[in-house]
Amino acid sequence: MARKETTTESSPGRLAQIAQTYRMTREADSRIGLVLAAVLIVTFGVILGIGFAIGHPIWAGILGILVALLAAAVVFGRRAERAAFSQMEGKPGAALAVLQNVGRGWTVTQAVAANRQQDMVHRAVGRAGVVLIGEGNPNRVKGLLANEKKKVARVVYDVPVHDYVVGDGEGQLPLRKIRSTLLRLPRTLNGPKTTEVNDRLRALGDLMSNMPIPKGPLPKGMRMPRGPR
Repeated sequence: MARKETTTESSPGRLAQIAQTYRMTREADSRIGLVLAAVLIVTFGVILGIGFAIGHPIWAGILGILVALLAAAVVFGRRAERAAFSQMEGKPGAALAVLQNVGRGWTVTQAVAANRQQDMVHRAVGRAGVVLIGEGNPNRVKGLLANEKKKVARVVYDVPVHDYVVGDGEGQLPLRKIRSTLLRLPRTLNGPKTTEVNDRLRALGDLMSNMPIPKGPLPKGMRMPRGPR
């Protein structure tokens, strides 16, 4: 009975979350409904046609429904992700929000360097080493990144330090590619070494307590990130 109650209570939450995601996606992608309908109809039609051709339309129809739903879910997920990034781009804190969702194994510290113009540098530490992500005006951010990279190199001179400026310009890292870029970096540190690097960098202190961190608007629906764990 307890399991049934838990399932019943959690189901509306998932459905509501899907509905909210769909509404958010439709604001940025007005054709999402037509696209999903087309994917469902075409996928089901193709598999059903194959079923008639081989003499098993019933089984093909059942399989067609399942495959069509799966295909629609994949397309919806990709377009929803694209819509979310389009709404976040250019807003203060967008890069931090993506960093916080890179996955397990990364410790993220927000605004290790910042200025009054809302330019910030965030730091992520994982088995790939240290990653510095700058967001804001590219010209100003480059200076912040260079200074922070020098500070980090003095503390963890034997660890790879990667730095990126978020943006769509030449030599910049698009917001939507932050996660994939970090996950593709070569893993050069083991667990104990990663912990040691975190401890050393933590000794640098967090500038948030000493600098006027900008309080600009965060992307819609974004939760305030937590500090390093």
